[in-house]
Amino acid sequence: MSPDTPAPMRGVLPAQMLRQMIARAEIRAASSPVEDAQIQPASLDLRLGNKAWRVRASFLSGSGRSVADRLSDLEMHQMDLSAGAVLEKGCVYVVPLMESLALPHGIQAVTNAKSSTGRLDLLTRVITDQGTEFDRVAEGYCGPLYAEICPRSFSVLVRPGMRLNQIRFRAGHAVLDDAELAALHERETLVTGTPLISEGLGFSVDLRPDGGALVGYRAKPHAGVIDLDRIGAYDPGEYWEELRSTTGQIILDPGAFYILVSREAVHIPPDYAAEMAPYLAMVGEFRVHYAGFFDPGFGHHAAGGTGSRGVLEVRCHEAPFLLEHGQVVGRLVYERMAARPDQLYGAGIKSNYQGQGLKLAKHFRTA
Repeated sequence: MSPDTPAPMRGVLPAQMLRQMIARAEIRAASSPVEDAQIQPASLDLRLGNKAWRVRASFLSGSGRSVADRLSDLEMHQMDLSAGAVLEKGCVYVVPLMESLALPHGIQAVTNAKSSTGRLDLLTRVITDQGTEFDRVAEGYCGPLYAEICPRSFSVLVRPGMRLNQIRFRAGHAVLDDAELAALHERETLVTGTPLISEGLGFSVDLRPDGGALVGYRAKPHAGVIDLDRIGAYDPGEYWEELRSTTGQIILDPGAFYILVSREAVHIPPDYAAEMAPYLAMVGEFRVHYAGFFDPGFGHHAAGGTGSRGVLEVRCHEAPFLLEHGQVVGRLVYERMAARPDQLYGAGIKSNYQGQGLKLAKHFRTA
């Protein structure tokens, strides 16, 4: 490489680069232009389209096949979403998204559920034509995007334009290794307490909260429908059972869904982004829902934060499991940004969870 040749771009693409991609039609929306409100510091919100298919089973399109091919095999019936429609608990739906992609060489993408989506136990993943993994968009992909939605705890009312998923674009490999993460922690204090660094920054569950015995919430099994457009409208007591503990322990029931909170307060510096990932499958019969992009500025002083807890969306599997205070349950994987975003999480934008502690989705009333 010549000394005058610029180094190739590497890292997560910030908001200003997403706007450039939209201008170049690398991110497209034929029926309704992409709105500026969809653009987050390091991701883009994706919008539901006008119809849904109820399908017999979750699926991936697979090499050489389109989502439309698989729908012809698996669809049960179609639904018009234009006037609103209920997606029923325990059923699987596929919804075309308004956005499609024409990614240039060297750019790939990863998708995830938005925070409020995960806190409702709404399993939602993006699938693509010729896709062999959920939530992964191959480098140079050109084609439509679809959301697979399976409500697990609550039936939900949806309409076109609702934003359940988000997409993050990246160039090259920019994940910090353990040594780089340790050095960043020394400069920025990424987490309160002694950091546990192993393929990411480990975090643990808080079951001894200051100021009371409330440690989390468990979803009630027979609650009503939630209209995803209604913010602060629902009584938490109709949908959630409060969990209290004076021992620093709770027993997770198989099949139940829990909202808990991390013991550590997290910081994401402005030049970095992070993603929540599982810790180790061997640590217990449960899964911490890793529907979590953490944007630049989350919990950081540069964006008006003083550290923000990570909300844990936990589902127990085959056997009851004793969860104890301080048990490590997940990790944050940090990545470099390709450039600092022109706006940070919580700094002048509507960021629902800056400075959060234990908190339900924004649809529920707070005291």
